[in-house]
Amino acid sequence: MALMDFIKKQFIDIIQWTETGDGTLAWRFPMAEMEIQNGASLTVRESQVAVFVNEGKVADVFGPGMYKLTTQTLPVLTYLKNWDKLFESPFKSDVYFFSTRQQVDQKWGTPQPITIRDKDFGAVRLRAFGNYSFRIGDAKLFHTEISGTRDIYSVADLDGQLRGLVLQNISNAIASSGVPFLDLAANQIQFAQALAAQLVPEFEKIGIKLENITVQNVSLPEELQKILDQKIGMGMVGNDMGKFMQYQTAQAIPKFAEGAAGGGGIAGDAMGLGAGVALGQVLAQNLAQGLSPNVAAQAAATQQQPAVAVVSPTDVMTTLEKLGELKTKGILTQEEFDAKKVELLKKLV
Repeated sequence: MALMDFIKKQFIDIIQWTETGDGTLAWRFPMAEMEIQNGASLTVRESQVAVFVNEGKVADVFGPGMYKLTTQTLPVLTYLKNWDKLFESPFKSDVYFFSTRQQVDQKWGTPQPITIRDKDFGAVRLRAFGNYSFRIGDAKLFHTEISGTRDIYSVADLDGQLRGLVLQNISNAIASSGVPFLDLAANQIQFAQALAAQLVPEFEKIGIKLENITVQNVSLPEELQKILDQKIGMGMVGNDMGKFMQYQTAQAIPKFAEGAAGGGGIAGDAMGLGAGVALGQVLAQNLAQGLSPNVAAQAAATQQQPAVAVVSPTDVMTTLEKLGELKTKGILTQEEFDAKKVELLKKLV
């Protein structure tokens, strides 16, 4: 009886895999010193795939279901093994199970800033992070390219490879989108779509299907963040030069105040005085615009001819230089700059 019990233990009647939820992607059925009994049962659960490997070659792939292993269910293996007894004897083959369920909330990110090319700003260094999900799409390809003959292959084993693919394709994704960097950074959904388009074929090369990818944050360099803030401010005031000067003055006053509070001496006092004069001029203009119609009419009646603003060439050139700097930084467009230039040059006539 002891001999018969020992022999029975060498025959496998049921082949199945119950996942433990530990992130295992591939699991090799223990076949050491054992053989599959003719007519044995193979159970493949939903979200699983079973792969039979014979003499180092993938012989058959089974999707979810229950199978009885006979010559009808394993014709390829029968041919490879050249059995002449129609499975009257046990046979030996390697069986691998693969989890095809979705692996969610996988993290990706740029450990160091990466350099990309942008049509507006040239070379830009950015950092970004997000998450993605994937599943095994082609078990045979994944076995031959990635997991191989290992007893267990987990999500953690694949993590570094997939992160590398994400980082490698960020630059190509931004370039192929054709969207300016500032607009792309503000639209993370569009960024993610462009990145997914680049990654899907790369993942497929190793038997992985990318389900989705998200971009949760894009960190801009400090210099670009300042330009973006100025661009947002300009968008709020529009093309009105008066409002633009008010905006610039409001931006400058805190810096002047910091210089004065820090003991800037004569230079700081002068800058603070200049800011005060500029602010006084802005307030005076706003006050003049708020005069009642009667007072404004009386002031107009006392003048025989409309007053002509006197602008010195030096002031015009200084203003043009400042506008040119704003255009170079991308705060003003070429059209806006040209319009302001024509307006200023008319004042010299």
